[in-house]
Amino acid sequence: MNLPLGCKPVGCKWVFKTKRSPNGKVERYKARLVAKGYSQRDGIHYKETFSPVSTKDAFRVFMHLVAHFDLELYQMHIKTTFLNGYLFKEMYMVQPDGFIKNR
Repeated sequence: MNLPLGCKPVGCKWVFKTKRSPNGKVERYKARLVAKGYSQRDGIHYKETFSPVSTKDAFRVFMHLVAHFDLELYQMHIKTTFLNGYLFKEMYMVQPDGFIKNR
C-alpha cells in the first residue's frame, strides 16, 4: 500500500481473552485488534493528550459537597471510556501479523 508523503503507519497487535463461567468452564473467546499507540511521539504524531483523572483534593471537595448538600453518591466503573473517541486526522495502521489477503 502506498502511503501519503510523511505518513508513518502505527503498528497493531491482537489481544486474546478467554471468558469463563463461575464454575471455570470456558464460556467464549474474545479477540480485539489494538493499535500500538505507545510508538507515537509528542509533537510529531499528536499535539496534546487528555486523560480524565482526578486529584485527591478534587475528590475531597466533591465529597464535601455531597455531604454538605445531603446528596446521594453512586459509583461506577467504565471500561470503554475511550472506545468511541473521535479522530480528526487520517491515521494508517499496519496490517496485523499473519494477515494474508486473498486475491
